[in-house]
Amino acid sequence: MDDKHMQIGEVAARTELSLRTIRHYEETGLVTPSARSRGGFRLYTETDVARLMVIRRMKPLGFTLEQMRDLLDATDRLDGESHLDAAERETLVGRVREYERAATEQVDKLRVQLARAEDFAATLRTRLDRNTPAAPQQ
Repeated sequence: MDDKHMQIGEVAARTELSLRTIRHYEETGLVTPSARSRGGFRLYTETDVARLMVIRRMKPLGFTLEQMRDLLDATDRLDGESHLDAAERETLVGRVREYERAATEQVDKLRVQLARAEDFAATLRTRLDRNTPAAPQQ
């Protein structure tokens, strides 16, 4: 990816995460700034932004910080270590596959919840339509 460095404010805007959240993810070891400016400011790359987006997408699906760390470790190793033997590669792929299955299950549950919420909103609209007097004709 691109080696251009961004300050935390730009990263926050791009990821729609707060500065505090990004710092929290740094404190918990989920993401590490690629560099620091001379003044000590955190500097991030596109790779760092992509990592934060993985975390951001996992959060609403109910994954824990430990699960996020585990998935990121597996994908980092798959993407970065060309010297993995076949067994280790298959183990890592299996870990990623399990997260994909868990994510799909959560998405299915969220779809059901969304459908119920939409039905509820439609019921309320219908009730309002029945009980709201029509505007007088001019």
